Amino acid sequence: MLKKAIDIHSDSRGSAGARTIAGQLNQLGENVGRYKAASLMRDAGLSSSQPRKHRYKVANDESKIAPNLLKRQFNVEAINQVWCGDVTYVWSGTKWLYLAVVMDLYARKIVGWACSESPNTDLTCAALRMAFEQRGRPKNLIFHSDQGCHYSSLQYRQMLWKYQITQSMSRRGNCWDNAVIERFFRSFKTEWMPKYGYNSFKEAEFDCINYILKHYNTKRGHSYNNYMTPTAAEMAA
Repeated sequence: MLKKAIDIHSDSRGSAGARTIAGQLNQLGENVGRYKAASLMRDAGLSSSQPRKHRYKVANDESKIAPNLLKRQFNVEAINQVWCGDVTYVWSGTKWLYLAVVMDLYARKIVGWACSESPNTDLTCAALRMAFEQRGRPKNLIFHSDQGCHYSSLQYRQMLWKYQITQSMSRRGNCWDNAVIERFFRSFKTEWMPKYGYNSFKEAEFDCINYILKHYNTKRGHSYNNYMTPTAAEMAA
């Protein structure tokens, strides 16, 4: 059991705490509580590296383009019912790499992504296109995002119209309206990304995709899924 705990901590690049280790050990068939997991961490000399939570300013201005239909109702009942998207950036040696992702809220699975040197609408459209095609062109879908120009642009809204997807937008300046995907980016940057970024654009792009495909979706237990991975949780649906 100790070796399993060490492996879980190692896979998380040192970020997993007692709750996460306990949850994932239980998924592996071990009967372990939080305090037993903490004891295992002490025995192995492990500690969790997690940053302090940020305080955010709150605003209530809804977009004139799309209302806040989601209203922080992040617990959805079916796959391909509500997707959300956002863009972040990471340092890649000499320039920024911008990463756009699309998440299915049902099991918190990343279903579309794209990387670019520019945080423009082409980037967010590429991520949405991947999600829409890979998920079998679903119907009756809501897509939620912030009010960034790469989501409010005519090009993006026309793509949503083409796919018959209903648009929802966070209130301006209120990150909690899209908190689940904000948390995904926070996990990526604190659990996986090197502290000072990457040495090249190609290295950064490879590691972003590696995190999504080989760690977050398929190996990292998610507390929302009772520490099943997003892929496993969808398969169990």
